[in-house]
Formats: sequence, structure tokens, C-alpha cells
Amino acid sequence: MSTFGKIFRVTTYGESHCKSVGCIVDGCPPGMRLTEPDIQTQLSRRRPGQSKLTTPRNEKDLVKIQSGTEFGVTLGTPIGMLVANEDQRPHDYSEMDLYPRPSHADYTYLAKYGVKASSGGGRSSARETIGRVAGGAIAEKYLSEAYGVEIVAFVSGVGHIALDRHSPEFLELLDTITRADVDESAPMRCPVSEKAADMEALVQKYKAENDSIGGVVTCVIRNVPIGLGEPVFDKFEAELAHAMLSIPATKGFEIGSGFVGTTIPGSQHNDPFYKDPATGKFRTKTNNSGGIQGGITNGENIYFSVAFKPPATISQEQKTATYDGTDGTLAAKGRHDPNVTPRAVPIVEAMAALVLMDAVLLQQARTASRNLLPPL
Repeated sequence: MSTFGKIFRVTTYGESHCKSVGCIVDGCPPGMRLTEPDIQTQLSRRRPGQSKLTTPRNEKDLVKIQSGTEFGVTLGTPIGMLVANEDQRPHDYSEMDLYPRPSHADYTYLAKYGVKASSGGGRSSARETIGRVAGGAIAEKYLSEAYGVEIVAFVSGVGHIALDRHSPEFLELLDTITRADVDESAPMRCPVSEKAADMEALVQKYKAENDSIGGVVTCVIRNVPIGLGEPVFDKFEAELAHAMLSIPATKGFEIGSGFVGTTIPGSQHNDPFYKDPATGKFRTKTNNSGGIQGGITNGENIYFSVAFKPPATISQEQKTATYDGTDGTLAAKGRHDPNVTPRAVPIVEAMAALVLMDAVLLQQARTASRNLLPPL
């Protein structure tokens, strides 16, 4: 479906080459200052044409708030947001009338609906994520102002080049990294400069060969309230996994120690508790749990990684078959990213904000209703 969330709900609309894309956000608390610039920052980080490593499609992705605010303040009513598609080239996709692109959604969308968008990927296109990023920017503003939450994502791997996501240095990086650090490392958005240079060279290599390569985005959420998550089926990490794997081109998700944690005995993997003398807070000495225990946030940093496959649409000739089953060769036209991870960074941040916002509002409702009862 096209709606995400239970209380803070974001419904996205639009296809890759229609007149506009956007979303409706329902459940935003009233009384929060909100204008287009609050949303535009993240949309500009997601937009195409940012560098020589991204698709040259030239979209400004300027957002217009259509409803739900007055004099720059949220009303508590649905917030409608619209972004025009200005640089459309549907004629670039004429060959897709004959061939389903290998590993793309052309065939499965046709099989499911009996009809598909004639140009681009339709709803399967990453252009759909504009609505997610816009909705996530609103959620993030509330979380920042109400709780001081910080959400930072960055590229931690491209192809065989990767940061050691389980090293002490990496875990220290999660404590301090900022979005300014990430954006200063553009175009790759990897904050370790020597690795970023190697990643950029690798992407350039595949781009020159009309090919593509995948990668990994890591995200950290700091200052998370304790007690969020809805066991048993809506555990916080389960909601995060759902959110992240709904992003186009994702193929994997791990949180905390992830798969490496399966190689460590429990005596080393367990996170011992202690009381922080500086703050008086109950904390853990290590964080293999990734900030979540029993599906509920424990107040430590939440950190996770998302795997993105190589973009399916490439300009290299590929042996495949037409819709009627005739063998043939497809050389896709159009404008495509050789690697999606730098532009995926704000999308991962947005989906993390949506999960956290929904969990916060659910817990607020529980706490408020409990506080109306006589003390036990």
C-alpha cells in the first residue's frame, strides 16, 4: 500500500514521469512552526543531478505546502505537499514497451496490475521517495524540537570497499558524526576521506562501463526516548526493517551487531548495565543490541545498516526477452544512477524519522492514558 504509519501517517503519490509527486501527512501535532525551507533541505539532498555520480535528470524538486498549515504553523489537519516533475523524458523509455528490464519491476507490476506506467519505473521508481523524504522532514523537526533527536545516515560501503562497521573506531564515529560531516564528503557521502575516494573511483569505473554497483548506508539515531516499540509484532527493529526494506533497491537490513553478532559467544555479546554517575541514567557499557532490547528502545544509540543492490537499469546491452517471450537484446536509454547510496542517505533518514515519530506518538498516548488513573 502507499500509506506508512499508524498515528503519524504518510501517504505518497505519483509516478516517475507524471505531472507531480508528493504526499499527504496525517497526524502531525498542531502548533509546530513549519514552512517549505524546513522540508526543502532534505529534498535537495535527495534530488538528482547533484554530481557526476548521479543521474543527470535535472529536477529542482521544489516543495509546495498545499494544506495543513497557516501562517507557518501546523494546524493538526492533513498536510499536503507537492513537487512538480519538470524534466520528464518519457520517450527515453520506448524500448520498455517491448522489453521488461532485467531485475526491474516492469514485469512484476504488469503481472500484478495488468497495466503499467509506460515510462520510467512508475511507482517503483525512486522518484516516489520524494513523498517519504518530505514527510520524514516534518517528523524529524518534531522529534528534534521535542526530544533533541539526531538522525544521521552515511555511505559505509560501495562494492568491495567498506568501512569496518564493527570496529571500535566505527562505533565512536556514530557518537559524533553530523550531517555536515557527511555532506562535506560529497559526492560519496562517506565521512572517511580515503575510503570515499576509493568508492568514488569505483563508481566512476562502473559508470564508464555503462554498468552499476551496489552499496551500504549506515544510520545512527541519537537521544532516543526509552520505552518505544510495540511488542510483539511491531518491535522497534521490526518497524525499522519494514521501513528500510520498503525503499527501492534495498536487499538487506541489519541492526546492532547484525550478522557478525552470530559469531560471538553470549558472554562477549551481552551488554552489561551500569548507572552513569554523570547523568544518573541506566545505561549499557557496550551496544551490541543497537539500542533496542526486547523490541523496545533502551536509550542508547540506535544504529543499523541497509544494503542497496546495483541499480537495475543500465545502458549496457543485455540479452533478455520481450514480453511475448522472444529472445532479444535491450540497451536501456534514459538517465540513471550508477550507484544509489549517496542519494539514498536522506531517504534512510526520512524512513527512520517516520518509524520513530509513530512510536513516540503511540507511547505518548499510552503514557497519557495511564497518568489519568489513580497511582498504584
